[in-house]
Amino acid sequence: MKPVPDITPRLARAVAHHQQGELAAAANLYRQIIRLVPRQFDALRLLGFIEYQQGHPAEACDLLTAALAVNPKAPEVLGMRGNVLIQLERIADALASYDEALVLKPDYADAHSHRGDILHELGRYDEALMSYERVLAIKPQSPQVWNNRGTCLQKLLRPLDALASYDRALQLKPDDSQAGHNRAKSLVVLKRFGDAVTAYDRLLQWQPGDWAAWVHRGNALQPLLRFGEAVASYDRALRLQADDVETLVARGMALRRLRRHGDAIASYDRSLEIHPEHAKALYERGDTLCDLAKYEEAADNFATLLRLAPDYPLARGALFDARAQCCDWREFVTARDAIVSAVEAGHLASLLFVLLAVSDSTRAQLACAQSYVHAYYPPCTTPAFPTGGFPRHGKIRLAYLSGDLRAHAVTHLMVGVFEQHDRSRFEILAVSFQPPDTSDQGRRVSHAFDRFIDVSGMSDLDVAHLLRSLEVDITIDLMGFTGANRTAILAQRPAPVQVSYLGFPATMGAPYIDYLLADHYVIPDAQRPHYSEHVAYLPDCFQANDAARVVADGTATRRDEGLPDDAFVFCCFNNSYKITPPLFDVWMRLLASVDGSVLWLVLDRDVIASNLRLEAAARGVAPDRLVFASRVDYPLHLARYRLADLFLDTLPFNAGTTASDALWAGLPLLTCSGHAYAARMAGSLLHALGLPELVTSSLADYESLAHCLASDPARLAAIRGKLARNRLTYPLFDTARFTRHLESAFLTMWLRHQRGEPPEGFSVEG
Repeated sequence: MKPVPDITPRLARAVAHHQQGELAAAANLYRQIIRLVPRQFDALRLLGFIEYQQGHPAEACDLLTAALAVNPKAPEVLGMRGNVLIQLERIADALASYDEALVLKPDYADAHSHRGDILHELGRYDEALMSYERVLAIKPQSPQVWNNRGTCLQKLLRPLDALASYDRALQLKPDDSQAGHNRAKSLVVLKRFGDAVTAYDRLLQWQPGDWAAWVHRGNALQPLLRFGEAVASYDRALRLQADDVETLVARGMALRRLRRHGDAIASYDRSLEIHPEHAKALYERGDTLCDLAKYEEAADNFATLLRLAPDYPLARGALFDARAQCCDWREFVTARDAIVSAVEAGHLASLLFVLLAVSDSTRAQLACAQSYVHAYYPPCTTPAFPTGGFPRHGKIRLAYLSGDLRAHAVTHLMVGVFEQHDRSRFEILAVSFQPPDTSDQGRRVSHAFDRFIDVSGMSDLDVAHLLRSLEVDITIDLMGFTGANRTAILAQRPAPVQVSYLGFPATMGAPYIDYLLADHYVIPDAQRPHYSEHVAYLPDCFQANDAARVVADGTATRRDEGLPDDAFVFCCFNNSYKITPPLFDVWMRLLASVDGSVLWLVLDRDVIASNLRLEAAARGVAPDRLVFASRVDYPLHLARYRLADLFLDTLPFNAGTTASDALWAGLPLLTCSGHAYAARMAGSLLHALGLPELVTSSLADYESLAHCLASDPARLAAIRGKLARNRLTYPLFDTARFTRHLESAFLTMWLRHQRGEPPEGFSVEG
C-alpha cells in the first residue's frame, strides 16, 4: 500500500485562504487534497461549502454527500446539505437532512430554523411553529425567527399572538422593515386600522421610499373613512411606482368614496391603459359609472369584464342590472338563468338586491346572501357585548341603523313609527350613516328620535364600539344590502339582539342577524326554511306606514302630464329595473286589447323611454301609447296617482313603498304574488287593506283581471270606493296600531334574551 501523504500543512493553508475570503485559492488546495486523499472529510465538506457559496448547488451536494459517507454523524454537514437541497428544490430530502442533523444535535438552532421555513412553505404551520419555538428556546434574541413565528401564527388565524411576535422582533431590531410590514398587516386583520396606519407611519419614518408601506397605509385609511388621506398616500406611492395598477385601482376606489367620480374613472382608465384586462379595474370602473347613472356605458364595461373573466365576483349580476336600469333586455333569459344557476351552485355571481328582480326563488336568494356574507361580511370572532347582556336599563334601548334617514322611501314609511314609539318603555336612537338632511322630511325624522347620532365620519369598528358603549339592547338595520349599507357594523355584533327590517325585503344570510320582521303573507310557513333569520311575524302587515303623509292638493290635470283625457290609464311608477320582458308582454297585450289606453311610467333616463318604445313597437303597439312622468316632490308625486285608473305591479320584485303610496293616494293596485318576500309585498298590503281581490298568483290571472277592470268601469269604481272607505279603517295605514305591534315584537325578543334563551321565531298577537 502507498503511504498516506501528509496533507496537514496543505489543509491548514486552504483553511487560511478560506477564512480570508480567498475562495479560489482555498478551493484549488481542497481539490489537490481530495486528489491525494479522496475520502478526506474536511476537504470534502469545506469544498462543498465553497461550491454552495459560489452558487453551484449540484456540485456542493455531491461533495457534502461524499463527506457524509466518510462521517455520517456530522450535524453541521447535514444542515448544510439541507440548505443545498432546498436550492435544488429537493424539499423532502432537505427536510430529512435537517431531521438527521437534529437527531445528532437537538440544540442545532439553524437546522430548526430552516426546517421551520420548509414546513411553513409546505403549509404545515403547526409544525413550523414548533420549529421556530425550539429556535427561540436556544436563541431568544433572533428578530428574524420572531418574525417568522409571527407569520406562522398569522396563518394559524392567531393574529393577536402574531402581533406579539412581531412586537418582539421589532424590540430586537426596531428598523426591521419586514417585521414592521407584517405587524401592520396583523393590525389590519384585527381591524385595528388606526393602529395599522400608525405602524405604517413608523415604517415610513425609517424608509420614506417604501412604496409598499405607502400603498398599505392608504388601504388601512379607507376603512377609517379617511379617503382624502388615502388618496394622498396612494399618490406618494405612485411617485415611486407610477405604473402600479393595484395602487391606481385602490386610488380610484377612494376617490369614488369622496364622490370625485370623474377622478376615480380617470384613475381606473390609467390602470387599464397599463393592463387592459385588469378585472378589478373594470369592475370598479363599471360600478362608478353606475353611481353616475351612466348605465349604458357601465353595461359595456361589465360585458368586457365578463368576456375576460366570466366568473369574476358579482359581474354577471352587475351586467344584468346595468342593462335592466335601461330596460335593455338583450340576452335577458340567458343571463337570468345563468345568474340563478350560478348562485344556487354557491358562486358569488350577483348582489342579492339585483337577484330580487331576477328570480323569486327563495333557495337562490338564501344561497346568494350566504355567499356574499361569507366573502364580504363574515362575523367577527371577538366578544361583542358582556356575557348576559348589559346592565338593566329603565327602558329598552333601540338603535335604528340607516343611511336613509332623510327624504327617502324608507323614511316616508317609518317616520310616524319613530314619532309614536312609547317613550315610557323605549329609548329610541338613530344611527345615521349620513349627516342630517335639511329637507322637511329630514328635519322631521331627525326630531323623531331621542338621539340622532351622525356616524358618517366614523369607521365601522368605531360605530360598533359606540353602540356597545351606549349599551344598545336591540339594533334594527333598516338597509340590509342596499345603497351605502354598513353591514360590517352588525358583523361586530354590537348589540345582544339584532334585527333586519323593511329596507331589504329578503334574507341577509348572516348569522349575526337574529330576527327578520315579516308577516305570514310575505313569508309563508313553506318558505321559512330559506330565511337564515328567525322570523318575527307581525299580525297585519310587514310594512310600516305613516298616516300623516301629505298628498298635495290636486291641481294637475291629465293634460298637464301628457295623458289623454278620455282614455284608460294604466300606471306603474316602479323603478325601471323591476320591469321584465314577460311582464311587458302582458302590458302590451292589455294596451292592444283596451282601446285607446295608455301606460304611464316613470322616467329616470331618456334611454328608458327609447328602449321601451322600441319594445312596444316590436309587439305591435304604437310607441306613443307609453307616457313617461318625470320625478317630482313627494306630495306632488302622491297627488298625481289620482290621474291614473289602475296601478299594475311588477314581478318578481313587487312595489313596496310605491304600492302604499298609490293606495294612500286612492289608486287601486293590481299585483301578482310569487314565492319570495319581495315578490309578495304588494299582496300583503292589499290583504291588510281588505282588498285581497286585487291579488293574483299567475301572470295569466293578472292579465285577465286587469283587462276586466279596464273594461268594466262600474267594477273598478266599486273597488276604488272600497279603497277609499278602507284606507282609514283597515290596519294598513294605522300607524299607532303598527307601532304597538312592532314594540311587542321587540319586547318579546328582549325578554327571550334576558331569560338566556336563544332567538326563536314567534308571532305577535293582533
